[in-house]
Order: sequence, then structure tokens, then C-alpha cells
Amino acid sequence: MAAGKQRQVASEVGLSKQRVVVEAVRLADREGVGELSMRRLAGELGAGAMSLYHYVAGKEELLDAMTDVVFAEIELPPEGADWQSAMRKRSVSARDVLARHPWAIGLMESRTSPGPAHLRHREAVTACLRKAGFSVVMATHAHWMLDGYVYGFALQASSLPFDSANEFADMAADVFLPQLPPDQFPFLNESAAALVAAGYDPPEEFVFGLDLVLAGLERLRASD
Repeated sequence: MAAGKQRQVASEVGLSKQRVVVEAVRLADREGVGELSMRRLAGELGAGAMSLYHYVAGKEELLDAMTDVVFAEIELPPEGADWQSAMRKRSVSARDVLARHPWAIGLMESRTSPGPAHLRHREAVTACLRKAGFSVVMATHAHWMLDGYVYGFALQASSLPFDSANEFADMAADVFLPQLPPDQFPFLNESAAALVAAGYDPPEEFVFGLDLVLAGLERLRASD
């Protein structure tokens, strides 16, 4: 047997569905889900492309499993906490997880064969809202609203050209302000300068907006 074939066979001996899915997540984290293919994944695993079909029926099943891995990383709303604290903790966790796996943002709501972690997550969120006194319909509204806010913020954050207050300050000083002559853009110039001076940190916007969403949902819960 040729040396290359021997190495491939040796790699395939250690294959499992978990290893296939974990490697697919790593590849998507590194290069985006658009670069993921069964052939490319097989190359990363040092295996033959056809051998992967022993573990997943195809790319759609692989995407289901990858999405389930992402749901498994999100903290469930803690039991015993008031519903706003529980949803805040879960939403912040979801934002952080999607920052690690930005490719998953567009997949979280698209899967029609959800895995066990996905279903466990949905059940826990729905249970938290229902036990807090939301009606079935209002709990559904709240769930959609919270997820839409988390996914939208995560998508926006994934495309920002800065990740921290320091990077924002450097970009504002070197890139934004030179494009904002005070006589033409007085308010934008004022805002950029003031935000830099205040040490503005864009990621903090998430909690600010989240608290507004939760406050609005509380008013609806109380009147439901």
C-alpha cells in the first residue's frame, strides 16, 4: 500500500461524527461557511471525501450538527433568576458565542431538523418566559424580539472595522475625523471627537439596547 494511502487510512480509523463536526466548525470559524464542502473538510481531516458520508448524510446534515454545536455553547437561562436577568444572561452569552462563530448567524433560524442542544435551548427559553407570566403568544413575541436583536447586533458587530474602544479611538482619529470637516458635518465631527474623549466602547451598545428591549417586554408582560 502506498504511503499516502496508508496515512489516509490511518486518519480515517480515528474518524467519528463528533470529530467531523468539530473540524467543520473550526473550518467555518477560520474561513466562513461558504468555503465548507465535504471535499474540503475531508482534506482537513486527511480522509477520503466518501468516508465522511459514513458519519453525515451530506452537507445539510452537517450544517444541522454544526448549528447544534453553537446552540450547545450558549448558556441556558438560569433557573431561579428573575426572567429579565435570565434573558439578559442568555442573550449576552449568545452574542459572545456568535462572535466566535459569525458564520452561524444566518443558520440559527434556518434549520428544519434541529438537534438536541437546539431543542433544549428553545425549551429553556420558552419555559423561562412562560413561567414569568407571558402568555403563549406573548412569549413567542418576546422570543422572536430577543433573538432578532441578538442576531442583528452580532451581524453588525461581525462587520465592524474595530473590536475595542482603543481601536475605535484610533480609527476615529485617523480615518473618520479627517473625513468630517466641522463646517460641513458639525454634528458628526462633534460626536466622533466626544466619543473618543469619553473612551466609547462600541460593544457596550449591546447591553444598552438589550435593556431597552427587556424593559419594553416587561411592560407588555404586565399588561398581558
